[in-house]
Amino acid sequence: MEFGVGYFPTHDGMRPGEVARLVEERGQDALFFAEHSHIPASRESPYPFGEMPPKYWHCYDLFVALTAAAEATSRLRVGSGICLVIQRDPIHTAKAVASVDHLSGGRFEFGVGAGWNREEMRNHGTDPKVRMAVLRERVEAMKAIWADHEASYQGQHVSFDRIWSYPKPAQWPHPPVLVGGTGPTVLERVLSFGDGWLPNYGEDPGVFARVDELRARAQRPVQVQFLSVPPDPAVLEKLARAGVHRAMAWLPSGPRGPVERALDKWESAIGEFTVG
Repeated sequence: MEFGVGYFPTHDGMRPGEVARLVEERGQDALFFAEHSHIPASRESPYPFGEMPPKYWHCYDLFVALTAAAEATSRLRVGSGICLVIQRDPIHTAKAVASVDHLSGGRFEFGVGAGWNREEMRNHGTDPKVRMAVLRERVEAMKAIWADHEASYQGQHVSFDRIWSYPKPAQWPHPPVLVGGTGPTVLERVLSFGDGWLPNYGEDPGVFARVDELRARAQRPVQVQFLSVPPDPAVLEKLARAGVHRAMAWLPSGPRGPVERALDKWESAIGEFTVG
């Protein structure tokens, strides 16, 4: 099983490239960045985990941060955890994904999702009622752009005819598409347009049964990775027994000291799991 970390790349914490160099030097396999363009001040949509930390509205742009991380490293996998595709133009996003993958030499992993903040979606012109259909069509449209010299896509929410867009991703036919979320229909999305599942650990008590269900239903290899994994060797053992490809813990957004202390704790759990 591989190991990695997630991080909100905020302007008042360690810079994205600095975090990436640190986690690569410390032997982690992957670094995933979170994304929010903004947080609506109305706060109508309740934050699922209590009081929302300010890091949610202090992030650098996702793909700017990913570029900095990729340029600062040579081995580390870099990813989006998650990219809010329903709030992004698919043609621009396809270009950004392909650019990061090309510049990194094929080290990008594309975590995607619809998010939870209804007002944030509406501010980007997406009706929350159709967000899952929008997510599917935008991912399908991006796959066409990455694979085809002259790409076209016709859907209810995305439509374009005969476009050229380069560079193409270094990974063929595209970087791994990892579908985030633990909602009741998430497995349908993974099976429809994903290469893997990227749930948060602890959100669904039946998650391991759903991992088994996903593998039973899939007609192709489907990878499973977990974000929000606690630094607990017993949890890592559970994930390993379930055949999880990668476990990732969140690092705090802030100066180097707190980041390193959290990384120490995560590495200690990995060490206990590995030795045990």
